[in-house]
Amino acid sequence: MVVMDDGLSRWWQAFADIMDLSHTATGDDLPGMLCQAFGRVGMTAEMYLVDLAQRVLAPVRSECVDEFTVDGTLAGRAYQLVEMVVAADPRGGHVLWVPLLDATERLGVVQLRLPAGADPQDPALRRRCWLLCGLVGHITMTKFAYSDMLHVVQRSRPLSVEAELLWKLLPPLTFATDQLVISAVLEPFHRIGGDGFDYAVDDGVAFFAVFDAVGHDLQAGITTAVALAAIRNGRRHGDHDLASLARVADEALMIEGPGNRFVTAVLARLDVRTGQLSYLIAGHPPPLLLRSNKSVRSLQHGPRVPLGVHGPDVGVGHEQLEPGDRLLLYTDGIIEARDHAGNTFGTDRLIDLAERNAADGLPAPESLRRLSHAVLAYQGEQLQDDATLLMLDWARDADDKMIPQQ
Repeated sequence: MVVMDDGLSRWWQAFADIMDLSHTATGDDLPGMLCQAFGRVGMTAEMYLVDLAQRVLAPVRSECVDEFTVDGTLAGRAYQLVEMVVAADPRGGHVLWVPLLDATERLGVVQLRLPAGADPQDPALRRRCWLLCGLVGHITMTKFAYSDMLHVVQRSRPLSVEAELLWKLLPPLTFATDQLVISAVLEPFHRIGGDGFDYAVDDGVAFFAVFDAVGHDLQAGITTAVALAAIRNGRRHGDHDLASLARVADEALMIEGPGNRFVTAVLARLDVRTGQLSYLIAGHPPPLLLRSNKSVRSLQHGPRVPLGVHGPDVGVGHEQLEPGDRLLLYTDGIIEARDHAGNTFGTDRLIDLAERNAADGLPAPESLRRLSHAVLAYQGEQLQDDATLLMLDWARDADDKMIPQQ
């Protein structure tokens, strides 16, 4: 019989607490579940979720009044760079900030107050803290489907009806494998109307897309939802040809008559094993290709008319990616954002910032967060159009920056 030492036994019980309690826990039970588990090993724990704008880390426990900005705080550093950060505890000892992830989707952070005398650099301690917080991250994501409270914590501003609709349809903002990272960001998060994105990765092939419907109201949101759902439905019925999927969206959008509803889009497929990229541009700004931290070119193969508009079929474009390449897809709300003098943000400025972030070694989700905030700042924090960015990194070590080094 194997007998565990008392310390390891307590960690095992902490793990068991989380598993046992999670089956019937509601969203507002999560902080108590976390505290009970970490209390087994002499720690106190507080859980913070990032808001949809990715600016503030807000506490899940209603009694906790502390919140932290993502920029300029140690809690924010843990979130931005997906690393475990040590801080001095004003009460004595140390605090360990641990990123809260669901897979590679950044949900927020966990604040752990370590027991007196504990070494925050101890590899075994850090590993155990990370494993428990990782489990809590996965559980937290499952509770969003049943909890209004968790959604409220994430909202620094009320959402419009169209934003409520679109956020419900979208996949997680970030996904990664050992060969690629896909990440997206949308602004203004609280009233996004006509923009959207989608992706799926199966059997060594990644599909990804961005959408931008005409208008900025509920009708625009419904139009984007129809296009996204039609293409998703086509894929799930076994149709993987981009031109064919575009026609599927055309048919769905033309029910009310050609041209009454239309969406610009980029549809793309990447063979993750070979780097062979296929793409279709439907009246949309062309994707940008970055290589060795520099913009190489935009991909402009024969754009067809927007989805939902009659027009000739246009062939699908092809590009051979090289390991380490980064693709940036965006909607026109990015480059058409205007400052107080009426000057547009423009493609050149977007490229410049994307190159700087790549040179700084920022992971895709943090690069996009900073890009979107730069666009907002350029337009005085008041975007006049939806602005969406989607980034794909194709590299063998693309996921290395997505999980903390313990």
